[in-house]
Amino acid sequence: MTDFRLTTQHTEGDLALAHVSGELDIDTAPHLRTQALALIERGHRHLILDLAAVTFCDSSGFNALVGILRCAKTAGGTLALAAIPERLQRLLHLTGLDTLLPAHPTAAHALTAHTCSHDQATA
Repeated sequence: MTDFRLTTQHTEGDLALAHVSGELDIDTAPHLRTQALALIERGHRHLILDLAAVTFCDSSGFNALVGILRCAKTAGGTLALAAIPERLQRLLHLTGLDTLLPAHPTAAHALTAHTCSHDQATA
């Protein structure tokens, strides 16, 4: 298996921020999906994935992101991406996935955006 790691950085209520590092490919994408879905099952239906340390992503990685998005939506939640490397951002744009997955320049920006949208939804 190629180098891959998902580390939960922050959990608060129904929100989880996870840092993804390494390669997202046919070998590692199922692990990303499994670990992200476990966060959703534990009640963290709003996920932010920090992709700053992702070194490679193929179609399997994209499929995993779409699967995580679907599961989050089924649970009444969301999936947002943060710190997307430029090469990955271009591929998301070319495939149209950038229209489905909100992107933020940093994990801190994503947390702030989630807090603001959550506060507006409850007001």
